[in-house]
Amino acid sequence: MESWKRNLFLLWIGSFITSASYSMVIPFLPLFLLQMGVHDHIEMWSGILFSSAFLAGAIASPFWGAVADRYGRKPMIVRAGFVLFVIYILTSFVTNPYELLILRILQGLLSGFIPGAIALVGTNTPEEKIGYSMSMMATATASGSIMGPLIGGIIAHLWGNRIAFASAGILVLFATLLVVFWVTEEKFVPSKVRSSILGTLKLAGQNRLLFRILLLTLLTQFSIMTIEPVLPLYIVQLSGNVKDASLLAGIVFSLVGIAGILFAPQWGKLADKIGFRKILVIGLLVGGLGNIAQIPFHSIWGFSIVRFIYGAFFCAVFPALNGLVVRTTSIEFRGRAFSLNQTANQIGGMLGPLVGGEISGIFSIHTVFWATGLLLLLTMGLAYRSEKDSQINTHLEQTN
Repeated sequence: MESWKRNLFLLWIGSFITSASYSMVIPFLPLFLLQMGVHDHIEMWSGILFSSAFLAGAIASPFWGAVADRYGRKPMIVRAGFVLFVIYILTSFVTNPYELLILRILQGLLSGFIPGAIALVGTNTPEEKIGYSMSMMATATASGSIMGPLIGGIIAHLWGNRIAFASAGILVLFATLLVVFWVTEEKFVPSKVRSSILGTLKLAGQNRLLFRILLLTLLTQFSIMTIEPVLPLYIVQLSGNVKDASLLAGIVFSLVGIAGILFAPQWGKLADKIGFRKILVIGLLVGGLGNIAQIPFHSIWGFSIVRFIYGAFFCAVFPALNGLVVRTTSIEFRGRAFSLNQTANQIGGMLGPLVGGEISGIFSIHTVFWATGLLLLLTMGLAYRSEKDSQINTHLEQTN
């Protein structure tokens, strides 16, 4: 097997496991707080615990990207994997929310397995296969996020949340060992300059095309995360059954991921033929219209069908953005570029739910669907006005 195919296969498994380990424990943090005896300000603690890791990760990602460009992406993946293993194991022993908060902040500051894996795949894959590889990596995180809550829920039900955290750590350790022994990084060109976070931001600012991609990533993640806090509440309204709300919400959430698993590889192959910018525009266009189209449906079945169709198109967006990061950066800057992309993603993920919750509280849930749809259409307009693929390729040739 060619090395790039082996890397893709192993890093797909590693990203799947890492994504599953995250989603099998993080959604249960509020329940974990209750089990530790925290009953006052539970909503406040939940919000702090969720947002703290996003904020810490947004701050630390550029630093780890610079280290990756200097010493390699594989060492950074291994470092992040071992850090996650230790943090999950320690989390299984915490006795109060303050200890849990410290570990969540450390997780944000020190992790980065999946961004590192995407950067390594993007650097070690033949140019004509970049779209396919980026889409396959997207299916890894999507399928992991679907399977994680199911696995975590079963383990927590049978043995408790502490065992679920420990199990997540052991799974990440297995994924890390796969990288240690079988992943090879062949096209690594060490950066010759020591780069600070400010230096990285300055270099990114000088690359107009990359800066635009980072903005598109932030806006896209911000847009879709505005709907996250209110979607379960909307599903309760549609179903009229509070008792089964968690099950229905899980099913509806998973539909988008299932659609991504089925259709993302096809979008990746098409991107290799017609270019990432066109695929990005299509995904954002249907994503925006798809969110608005969910408003008229007042039955859970019709709503679910529209969600699935939305997922079948929107799954093209983030692989296309990752592909554009590859196309617009030189090899020696790619680790920093993906780390900045991760920072943009985390900032959007942190701000989106706050804004969505406020809009829903002031107006209505339907207003949030309108806001999400219009924001995605605005982002599509910015993507449409971006440089054509021929100009991107010319820029890459000039920077290499």
